[in-house]
Amino acid sequence: MKIYGLQKMTLLDFPGRVACTVFLGLCDFRCPYCHNFELADGTAKPVMEEEEFFSFLAKRKGLLDGVAVTGGEPCLHRDLPAFLRKVREMGFGTKLDTNGHHPELLFAVLEEGLADYVAMDVKNSPSKYAETIGLREFDIGSVNESIGLLLQNRVPYEFRTTVIREFHEARDFEEIGAWIEGAERYFLQPFADRDTVPNRSLSAPDPDNLREFRDVAARFVKFADIRGIDT
Repeated sequence: MKIYGLQKMTLLDFPGRVACTVFLGLCDFRCPYCHNFELADGTAKPVMEEEEFFSFLAKRKGLLDGVAVTGGEPCLHRDLPAFLRKVREMGFGTKLDTNGHHPELLFAVLEEGLADYVAMDVKNSPSKYAETIGLREFDIGSVNESIGLLLQNRVPYEFRTTVIREFHEARDFEEIGAWIEGAERYFLQPFADRDTVPNRSLSAPDPDNLREFRDVAARFVKFADIRGIDT
């Protein structure tokens, strides 16, 4: 496993844990608002090999208690279960971020108990999915299957949506809410521009719109909140 980025400590990425965050390369989506697009399109270069990462981790025992694995899309890597297994064998908890497009690998991770927490992006309502992820067309069957796996409550999880003024409106959150109905946790997070975002013309919704969207979705899930603004 090649490591494309490492945040050595975070209190935010892994709920309830002091963690590091590992960034893996490649993604099969082309979201125009992606902060890590250089990972998605393959232009980024690895920063370390797996052995160097595990050497770093061994030195952080007692300081860290978790590893968050993100990307890119981690589930593109067939050796992900082996990587997570080794992290856990060293005594660290594991969190997985995923776009939900690879339910077979997500199932393998859940079946073996290789993740303590899973965060899955739900990009938009089904009818607007392809546009939102930057593809000409997209079959949402894989995302639907991954949603179903998490709704089985095998492991603590959350669904989350990055909200963009140009892509989202209230009725989308009606559809998303119905799609993930009964979910334990759902978070909205406003889009934030940065130099690496491929489409620099996008913008965040107004805070009042975000609150409206949250309230729409909250009718369907057990807990809904907004990250990144005072609510």
